[in-house]
Amino acid sequence: MKKIYLDTEKAIGHLICHDITKIEPGSFKGPLFKRGHLICAEDLPVLLDLGKKRIYALELEAGELHEDEAGLRLAHAVSGSGLEMEGPAESRVNLKAATRGLLTIDVAVLNKLNEMEDVIVSTLHSGVHVEKGERVAGVKVVPLVVPAVLLEQVEQLCLNRQVIAVKSYRRIKPGLIITGREVAEGRIKDGFLPVLNEKAQFYEMDPPVVRYIGDDEQAIAGSIVEQINQGLNLIIVTGGMSVDPDDLTPAAIKLSGAELVKYGAPILPGAMFLLAYRGEIPVIGLPACAMYYRTTILDLLLPRILAGERVTAREISILGHGGLCRACIKCVFPHCSFGK
Repeated sequence: MKKIYLDTEKAIGHLICHDITKIEPGSFKGPLFKRGHLICAEDLPVLLDLGKKRIYALELEAGELHEDEAGLRLAHAVSGSGLEMEGPAESRVNLKAATRGLLTIDVAVLNKLNEMEDVIVSTLHSGVHVEKGERVAGVKVVPLVVPAVLLEQVEQLCLNRQVIAVKSYRRIKPGLIITGREVAEGRIKDGFLPVLNEKAQFYEMDPPVVRYIGDDEQAIAGSIVEQINQGLNLIIVTGGMSVDPDDLTPAAIKLSGAELVKYGAPILPGAMFLLAYRGEIPVIGLPACAMYYRTTILDLLLPRILAGERVTAREISILGHGGLCRACIKCVFPHCSFGK
């Protein structure tokens, strides 16, 4: 890169090497063209009106990239499915969700990128729900001009990887099995269904198919199998999740033929959570905390399940770091540390 001084009419395709200020007394003072701006034909009359008959400009040499081109190449390299781009502006490109769904980040690759000199990739946390149009990442390079070899290294590192992506949700037909003799007999009002209805509406699931069953291990297991045979593809069994001998839900889920992934989670609220799979169908044992807390372990794992990911025991175990809800008076989840 070298600095040259030339007639403004001949500056098309060159880079402005310092801010060019416009002053309108009483109304405006500031940079009209910023350092690094690539001069185009439409800029010439504006520059001449500012008195810039000649201009200092930068000329790229072989093997160099302007920051905006580098920013775009960086954005393309890290972008997977479900994203759209905004920019560049001073090399920064914003990545936005093209669909509502689950944001996924290849954190190992992200960290390697940010260890490279002059490369910046900043994202939201992996595994969070995002809305269509929401900004999920911003990328840029630091200097005005970067060597092309740097972007070649970035592109090689990201090759065949979805470093940043948004997975859209599948159509979910949930089954809800509410256990407990006191509820089945109408002695107390069910508190689970309103909560699950609200979550089903938010995530655009079908309305839950509901069964009320007393404290009967065989009946609970049979209802799980029955709902799966009916084509429901997410089964949530509520209540009966503690270690009390009368609480039969974990045993009933095992009896249904579901393979246990994890019973107990380092999440508060949500410690007595259970996750199992019967074939490809997730079966959740949901503790009573879901009735009393706005945000629980269900809110951490449900987006992943809806996106078709199969959650492992280790992935639940590592949620302990950040797994303590602050119980804020006004809940701002997911814009908080819970589950991250």
